[in-house]
Amino acid sequence: MRSDEVKSGYQRAPNRALLRSLGVTDKEMNLPFIGIANAYNTIVPGHTHLRQLAEKVKEGIAAAGGVPFEFGVIGICDGIAMGHEGMHYSLPSRENIADSIELMTESHRFDGLVCVGTCDKIVPGMLMAAARVNIPALVLTGGPMLSGYYEGRDTSLIEIFEGVGKVAAGTMTEEALCDLERCAMPGCGSCQGLYTANTMACMTEALGMSLPGCAAIPAVDSAKLRIARESGEAILDLVKNDVKPRDIITKKSLKNAIRVDMALGGSTNTVLHLMAIATEANVPLELEDFNTIAESVPHICFMQPAGPHSMQTLHRAGGVPAVLKRLESYLDNSPTVSGKTILQIAKAALVKNEEVIRSRQNPINATGGLKVLFGSLAPNGSVVKCAAVPLAMWTHTGPARVYDSEQLAMKAILARKIKEGDVIIIRYEGPRGAPGMPEMLSPTSALMGLGYTKVVLITDGRFSGGTRGPCIGHVAPEAAVGGPIALVKEGDKIAIDLFTKTIDILVDTATLEQRRKVLKPYTKKLTGVLARYAKTVEQANFGAVQT
Repeated sequence: MRSDEVKSGYQRAPNRALLRSLGVTDKEMNLPFIGIANAYNTIVPGHTHLRQLAEKVKEGIAAAGGVPFEFGVIGICDGIAMGHEGMHYSLPSRENIADSIELMTESHRFDGLVCVGTCDKIVPGMLMAAARVNIPALVLTGGPMLSGYYEGRDTSLIEIFEGVGKVAAGTMTEEALCDLERCAMPGCGSCQGLYTANTMACMTEALGMSLPGCAAIPAVDSAKLRIARESGEAILDLVKNDVKPRDIITKKSLKNAIRVDMALGGSTNTVLHLMAIATEANVPLELEDFNTIAESVPHICFMQPAGPHSMQTLHRAGGVPAVLKRLESYLDNSPTVSGKTILQIAKAALVKNEEVIRSRQNPINATGGLKVLFGSLAPNGSVVKCAAVPLAMWTHTGPARVYDSEQLAMKAILARKIKEGDVIIIRYEGPRGAPGMPEMLSPTSALMGLGYTKVVLITDGRFSGGTRGPCIGHVAPEAAVGGPIALVKEGDKIAIDLFTKTIDILVDTATLEQRRKVLKPYTKKLTGVLARYAKTVEQANFGAVQT
């Protein structure tokens, strides 16, 4: 056992003395030591219940013959951090999470690892850490929040963001918005729709790194307690059989995850995170892989925010296993932490609601829910959730409205300075320029709330998984490193075509080169974490990983 390095032999008497002070018994000294990385805190709704889940994990570990040791992991709530300076710290926290788990796991020589987390950067950071340390590991995702209820209908967080735009447009009162905010988020769990947190939970299950059904079980359902116990038991089987994350996170399983992503119509952030996870697992993954898979896999689940279905609805319809059932003929067989292969899970699953999880013959869209666009504006790629874009806006050419920050764009949107047909460019919000590639839900939701239907938004930053409409993010190279997006001027014609997967600035090369000669990229004075992050972060097409 790896933990023998800290507990075996007379030379380790001092180490054992410290372990005994924790209450570790003679018998337990001979058992596998299992680390539990727990993202519990009392500021993130998706994390407030994780302490209880971790207790069930401990029970499972002990019952299966292991010794559990719990340690803490940070977590940032993107919804609370959204729209202000705090959002710059969200993506960098992913690297901090991965680093902290590596530090704790390697220094204490755990034999196995259970990661307990929810939400946008926490689960990806945990998967990155698992692939990096490569000891037997699995992930227990904390589960989605139940839907809110307001005036006879189910509600979610996105309606509140869009309500801000409605208040600005005069179609909703501040009092009504206040009533809505009291009802939309009824308790613990990740936000209700297929936003980034829940998409990444689905990706974790599709990768084979969590037990079947885990992703969609609501946070407050007793089934989540049971699967937490089972996760604790399962890690001992992985330790016994020496099954490691890199045995599970392979090119085959990453492709399976992308297939599930396309079928669900998940968040654009999954592209960023899956690329980063692949990097940690030493698996070659390219942006073009997403387009190739999207062409063959249909979009079969009409999930929030694009459609009506919440994660709770998906759970009742059979969850991720039922989606795998629909995709069975597309899947590459690969192992999972359950001991079953992904095809065994798919074959055993049941689709309990044909409308929620449609057949391949009756899809929402014939192709997958994400597209990667390339062109003169984004030579190294950009990402759009095409599942949430009305077909009428799949092709569009319009004048650029250029803003060097999200805040400047938001002021213009709320002041109604944007016209239908405009293409809003928000730049210097990329991994290095922002830094931290902040998510933007406020501008996109404000546009929806104000009633705009023909406005495109393009950024070198990111969009929330709750975004809907023609919103294109992850433009690479970013403005801060001199990407073409830095050369755009007010009024330039911008053309997008989701059918041909292109995004172009309709300005001749000679003019762009002349602009480049006089370009002085906007820079910010940085300190602390953000300064260190900006120096080492890669571009979005490489997953914004730090090198």
